[in-house]
Amino acid sequence: MSQLIDDIKKKKELSDISDKFVREELRNYLKRNFKAKKFLASEFSPRSAYYKKIIKDVRTQLRRSYGLFRRKGKVIKEFNKTANSKETITEILKSHSSTRERLEFYSEIYRKIFKITKDPKMILDFGCGLNPFSYSYMRLPHLTYFAYDLATDEIKLINDYFKKSKIKGRAYALNVLQTNQIKKLPQADIAFLFKMTDVLDKGKNHKNTEEVLKAIPARFVVVSFPTVTMSGRKMNFPRRKWIELLCERLKYELNYFEVGNELFYVIGKEKKLFPKFVNKGGKTSLREKLIEKIKRNKENKTKKIRKKQ
Repeated sequence: MSQLIDDIKKKKELSDISDKFVREELRNYLKRNFKAKKFLASEFSPRSAYYKKIIKDVRTQLRRSYGLFRRKGKVIKEFNKTANSKETITEILKSHSSTRERLEFYSEIYRKIFKITKDPKMILDFGCGLNPFSYSYMRLPHLTYFAYDLATDEIKLINDYFKKSKIKGRAYALNVLQTNQIKKLPQADIAFLFKMTDVLDKGKNHKNTEEVLKAIPARFVVVSFPTVTMSGRKMNFPRRKWIELLCERLKYELNYFEVGNELFYVIGKEKKLFPKFVNKGGKTSLREKLIEKIKRNKENKTKKIRKKQ
């Protein structure tokens, strides 16, 4: 299996993923594909077409799970030379598609989140990518920041940044689907899951997102989604009803707002209140609709009782 992992990682964009994560993805692939498992258990040639097919399939899965949008080489070299310059930090944020899109909106995003959650003392950032480099936009000098991702080179880069900037915190390699590990993390005020649900659910149902959401030890979890398609077109219906219904079922408090090309749901776990949605543009919120439905049901029951009398 070690040789197969090495062959899978020969692609430049996959080379910095940890062997442990590649091994987990490979095992998941083999569980679903008995023919591939049987093939690897036999004597085979690395030059065979089926061996190459296995590599291609696992690479495809890794790209989906890992969300590869990154171009880093020169930026990392520049960071090592001028770690804390504003220009270098900006270039680092520009090197990833998601942080590049948020760059002009970071101050507004954090202001709106903290207006709902109040200023946090500790943040957990899952699937963080390069988002920790937006730390200065938070304007929270006494914040403790823990970041989690799969890319070993980015984890090192973040830790160097934290150390040189004297930021209290650390970055670690972590597979977010390992909920047993997530439960052991320190209790935090806020956790970020920016554009992570597609990675977690892998185009299936939303059970993985639900399990991760329940496992995260934080008072609030901020989940975000793109509001444009891969082709750049604005979505007609950017809200994700499934996560609104999920929070309703779990009795989590919920607010949302949209900034730039991203929709943010701020989920309050601690109080487990009846879902509460920000009412935008005079539209009836889900909370109001549910209350109205309950009233109608009561009225209908009363009418039926009167008819029987």
